[in-house]
Amino acid sequence: MHAPFQIHSNLHSFRLFSVEHVLPLGIILVLCTLLFIYRRKLKETRKRRYLSFFLAFFLSLSTALEQIWLLYGHAWSLKESLPLQLSDLSVILAVVMLFTRSKKLFQFLYFAGLGSSIQAILTPDLGRYSFPHFEYFEFFVSHGGVVLACTFMVLVFNYYPTLQGMWATIFIVNLYSGIVFFLNKWLGANYLYIMKKPKSSSLLDYLGQWPWYLLSIELVMVLSFYILYSPFWIKRKYFH
Repeated sequence: MHAPFQIHSNLHSFRLFSVEHVLPLGIILVLCTLLFIYRRKLKETRKRRYLSFFLAFFLSLSTALEQIWLLYGHAWSLKESLPLQLSDLSVILAVVMLFTRSKKLFQFLYFAGLGSSIQAILTPDLGRYSFPHFEYFEFFVSHGGVVLACTFMVLVFNYYPTLQGMWATIFIVNLYSGIVFFLNKWLGANYLYIMKKPKSSSLLDYLGQWPWYLLSIELVMVLSFYILYSPFWIKRKYFH
């Protein structure tokens, strides 16, 4: 298997906020900016339908290719390969949202999907899957795609998050985390990093030891959800 597709990559370790990190962050930011600039033109039924399909296609393709890559490399396992991380699950749910235009699904994805994807792309757990490895591209395409999908629904379909949606999302995330905890115990896995911290640098490094960081991450989640909601609160309070 060629170096960019090797399961056990011998490339250099991914470095936070290096060129290979800042560049995809910049591309995602530019694409979100373009959505904002051309939001009125994209509201045309045919254009928004095409863009919905385009985003859903790339999100589906990135997820499918990763699973195929793992299977082909004999590296797929129940302990590590199920799409149970919140940011990975959000990729699948974003595809459903783009096709169904579900407002309830948008509420969940705006907070849990956008929040987890932003956290993932700011502190990627990529190890030696650095540029130009397949996993590097898949990671930023899928997580950046969720950010674009949520931005697209806000700017083109005029969907807006609500406080009710935020607290419903917090409840669902906690319920989901409880289920994943028992699944982790059964599989000997570490989905959602409930059982231990990731090996690479992440926000969890600053939130205490296990199990105390689980409480800390709960507080961080609520705070980050409020931050995500704040632009819409400001808009409703001062610009209506």
